[in-house]
Amino acid sequence: MTDLEAALRRAVRGEVGFDTTSRALTTMDASNYRRVPLGVVAPRDADDVAAVLEVCREHGVPVVARGGGTSIAGQATGTGVVLDFTRHMNRLVGIDPQARTAVVQPGLVLDRLQDAAAPHGLRFGPDPSTHSRCTLGGMIGNNSCGSHSVAWGTTADSVRELSVLTARGRRLRLGQDWAGAPEGLRELADGELARLRTGFPDLPRRISGYALDALLPERGADVARSFCGSEGTLGVLTEAVVGLVESPRARALAVLGYADEAGAAEAAAGLLPLGPLTVEGMAVDLVPSTEGLPRGGAWLFVETGGDTEAEARTRAEAVVRAADVVDALVVTDPGGQRTLWRIREDASGTATRMPDGSEAWPGWEDCAVPPARLGGYLRDFRRLLTAHELRGTPYGHFGDGCIHVRIDFDLLSADGVARFRRFSQELADVVVAHGGSLSGEHGDGQARAELLPRMYGAETVALFERAKAVWDPDDLLNPGMLVRPAPLDANLRFSVLPREPVDVEFGYPSDGGDFSAAVRRCVGVAKCRTTSVSGAGVMCPSYRATGEEAHSTRGRARLLHEMLAGELVTDGWRSTEVRDALDLCLSCKGCRSDCPVEVDMATYKAEFLHHHYAGRRRPAAHYAMGWLPVWLRWAARTRTAPVVNALASVRPLAAVAKRLGGIAGEREVPRLAGETFSRWWRRRGGRPTGGGDLVVLWPDTFTEHLSPSVGRAAVRVLEAAGLRVALPPTLRGGAVVGDGTSRSALALLTARRGQVCCGLTYVSTGQLDRARAVMRRTLDLMAPVLETSAPVVVLEPSCAAALRTDLPELLHDDPRAARLAARVLTFAEALERHAPDWTPPQVNLPAVGQTHCHQHAVLGDAADRRLRESAGLAGELSGGCCGLAGNFGFEAGHYEVSAACAEDQLLPAVREAPDGAVVLADGFSCRTQLEQLAGVRGRHLAEVLAEGLE
Repeated sequence: MTDLEAALRRAVRGEVGFDTTSRALTTMDASNYRRVPLGVVAPRDADDVAAVLEVCREHGVPVVARGGGTSIAGQATGTGVVLDFTRHMNRLVGIDPQARTAVVQPGLVLDRLQDAAAPHGLRFGPDPSTHSRCTLGGMIGNNSCGSHSVAWGTTADSVRELSVLTARGRRLRLGQDWAGAPEGLRELADGELARLRTGFPDLPRRISGYALDALLPERGADVARSFCGSEGTLGVLTEAVVGLVESPRARALAVLGYADEAGAAEAAAGLLPLGPLTVEGMAVDLVPSTEGLPRGGAWLFVETGGDTEAEARTRAEAVVRAADVVDALVVTDPGGQRTLWRIREDASGTATRMPDGSEAWPGWEDCAVPPARLGGYLRDFRRLLTAHELRGTPYGHFGDGCIHVRIDFDLLSADGVARFRRFSQELADVVVAHGGSLSGEHGDGQARAELLPRMYGAETVALFERAKAVWDPDDLLNPGMLVRPAPLDANLRFSVLPREPVDVEFGYPSDGGDFSAAVRRCVGVAKCRTTSVSGAGVMCPSYRATGEEAHSTRGRARLLHEMLAGELVTDGWRSTEVRDALDLCLSCKGCRSDCPVEVDMATYKAEFLHHHYAGRRRPAAHYAMGWLPVWLRWAARTRTAPVVNALASVRPLAAVAKRLGGIAGEREVPRLAGETFSRWWRRRGGRPTGGGDLVVLWPDTFTEHLSPSVGRAAVRVLEAAGLRVALPPTLRGGAVVGDGTSRSALALLTARRGQVCCGLTYVSTGQLDRARAVMRRTLDLMAPVLETSAPVVVLEPSCAAALRTDLPELLHDDPRAARLAARVLTFAEALERHAPDWTPPQVNLPAVGQTHCHQHAVLGDAADRRLRESAGLAGELSGGCCGLAGNFGFEAGHYEVSAACAEDQLLPAVREAPDGAVVLADGFSCRTQLEQLAGVRGRHLAEVLAEGLE
């Protein structure tokens, strides 16, 4: 491997990675399979690709081309050198609006092409659900389709010319009329014309095998089309000319409700004569909530187009009239359509979990049958599942007869893998009996190639092998795919994971307490690799800032997988590779909500840091900021806040302190409040007033010591709404709810003083033993509160999220933790639930800012939206993460990424705000980031409402 690496570094101008991290990030795609490559190369251009092929040919090492790594069948993995086209060869070379074509490089993400084509009224027809991260090269390799294939066909239908390098270094320009055909291909086809005319099923979604029938003279002898779907086994694509289609000016979406999936499947083919753009189907099993959907147990999503909204709506209403439905809904509002489409697109991740939370896997992800036979096929499919005692939830492109499904295969035991094989063989026969294709979209890869003789027969498969030999006589390109394939039950990625649960700190309730199962959640659909977020989305800010796979949720999950496997990452919890990848994780928790399978990287990071530094000295920032509540309480008790602020204002002293504390030199140290919130509370009387519902206001560290104005404002608003406000007890034993402390002499003598804390700073730095001790002390203090029905109102979203999730998951053995978590309300939730008749002051101003990432991911912001609307605060808050994220943005080495995260959504929104707009930022980190990077004062919603009361 050393000789190979050295040769590649001499020959290639792009990056060459033979390190553990580079290899670990590419061991898997979105399939069940895993292969460990020797190295990864990110070529800068076609010359680099040619150099890689020459070096690898000399060393006898295979080459695998990889795009977004979202392949379902295993074809983006390999044991040789992986070519990563996403880093450099990712450009849109040009668009010709008149010719309706675009020239693209293989690493270009589909959405970037769509963005560039849209101003011309054009688009690329195929649009897989992974459109925000899949690449054009991968789409051509798989002959991808997407939801609009009933209107615009497969990727092969949109390909005009392809620039390809063969394994032996020939540069070919593939097109029609035998253009670019390698020597021997025409002779091969001419000798097999009868087989090419009769041996290939006539299906809209026949993706399996090589498309050798495209070489027939009556089909234009289209070498480029025949190359599509070859999964990187024939040549390496370096550039493509693709066709674009006219995008409808207006669209409408008809959502048709049916009693069950069979009814929806049988109705789909009958809608095709109406010329819809999509006919997508899914059942209730895959829908977390049916809110916004018409009545039914299954739905068809039928999109129509037109020059005007009225024309699109008329066509959609015609679809409804033609369909025999239980209920229907027609939506023309683009925002409403996006919301509904998101339900369908997220199914590829949602389907990886059964309704009871058990795991489900690909493998039979996209079989296709003639659309008119889809209902019968689904019934036979269900019967086969039942016979094998398996479960799965079909969904997909009903109009094309293509079904996606994840099945709860047991891929961890020998018996389960044997059942997987038997089921696969029997289902292949069912598909063929219905005149179908084993693959209708994602290709054969390793998952289905072994079964191609059942579909095509031995003679046609032998023809595939001869075609492969014409293109790649040395079998250098992606061996083991399509021809001479590896067994479908070999190289399973689960086989390397530990069979016994790993000893961990968090409870992982959704994964049965098994950390391996939690890591297995990442199936590789890579929604975290999007370069922009829509609406209030958050995931994954560090990937958007760096563009590097290692700093995506998927990349980190892959490294954790390899850490558990122990084959490539060999030093377990002490792994520096995993540590470095997690270092730029902001713990924003965005993946907990935005990832379709709810990977929770913030929790995994805390778990890893706990084990990684066990018994070892930690980074200085862990002590400086992890123990922040302690330092701030000491400053408050000694009343030295003015002294600390004065010293921090002396730049040389501040620089030394920041260096010692592991704090970024670019950061200003926030000023401590002269009077803490609790001290103000006691000075004003320390007791609740009024006769409304009692609410306990949580004095989080940030409100208590750094922004007590937020606490004071919240008290004023809550009391104006008629609520009785109390602070938590500060004495353990004999405390009384409602006075913030106990005043009995007995209590003062027998109880121990303390202050509640959610433990967030300890969790985020992985100091879980300390976090657990702080949380238990908090539960002791909150015991009297838990004996009442009073809610706990938390003003800082990150602290509220910690109490809702980290507390019960870390103290999973203490029932009080779940009880306290259930009591936690945000400021807006408290007003909505406990003062429903109160009318907030009318602020009547535009509002900008950012929904706190933890609020988006854990708490939800529906109540906040309603409260803002009621107060006349107009406008939508942006998504993303502010980038400061508690301790993250303060740590040395994180400043640039932190600032880049702020520039992603927050800062542009504030700069573009109308005059007089209110800048809302409920999180202390968000307000600090705004102040330090933009010189803007952000305010908590409580502060805005309190000001409105005046």
